Amino acid sequence: MLKSIILGIIQGIGEFLPISSSAHLILVPYLLGWEQSSMAFDIALHFGTLLAVLTVFFNEWWSLFKGALAKVTKKKESFENKMFWYLVIATIPGALIGFLLDDVVENVFRQKIWLIATSLAVMGVLIYLGDRWADKHYKIETDYEHIRLHQAFIIGLSQALAIIPGFSRSGTTILSARLMGLSKSAATKFTFLLSVPIIAGATILEIGNLAFSYETLLGIFIAFVVGVISIKFLLNYIKKHDFSIFAIYRVIFAIIILIKYFCF
Repeated sequence: MLKSIILGIIQGIGEFLPISSSAHLILVPYLLGWEQSSMAFDIALHFGTLLAVLTVFFNEWWSLFKGALAKVTKKKESFENKMFWYLVIATIPGALIGFLLDDVVENVFRQKIWLIATSLAVMGVLIYLGDRWADKHYKIETDYEHIRLHQAFIIGLSQALAIIPGFSRSGTTILSARLMGLSKSAATKFTFLLSVPIIAGATILEIGNLAFSYETLLGIFIAFVVGVISIKFLLNYIKKHDFSIFAIYRVIFAIIILIKYFCF
């Protein structure tokens, strides 16, 4: 139960803050000397954060669905219809690569502690540099309502890197969005919305392997509650701050893991 609570908290924080929940679900048990949980259990925790983002953005997703439906039934053009299909198109690269490399992720990437820690640090440095570069390079940033198709597709393509624990789905998408001139709030909101189809797809693929024990259900609930808090926190935080604190944390945590791995 304690392990489920702690991992649920980690998932709820790490899925939405750009620090890589998948890396922390592996590295924290490694630090504490716990047995690694299965990928199916990690996916169950991701389901908790899926419920969190659906709760916070329920009205947003409902509007997107209505916009897409209105286009099909009434040939009515709308921003909601456009954004719905942008999110669908952006999901395809990551979903396809994740499906094709599922066994590699389970049997190779998740077993390499040094690789996960290195990925955590590298992406931390890239997020820091990319965020600073975007602030200096773009005088006028793209807001959420003016995201273009090529921007959505490249953000979705970058999401494929998150199959390697440590790169972080939210980290890679926020970084690519910032490099293409999206504002911090637009990058964050689009990242949150983009998490819904990819997490839902991963949950469906693993549903046959899930054993819904009391501990698993507890972890899902904790991930849901903490996920809601994390989403609201980040949406408010980036109004006045950049992503530097998360980048610095990633590097420090990675160094701690690498020291333990190579020295102890």
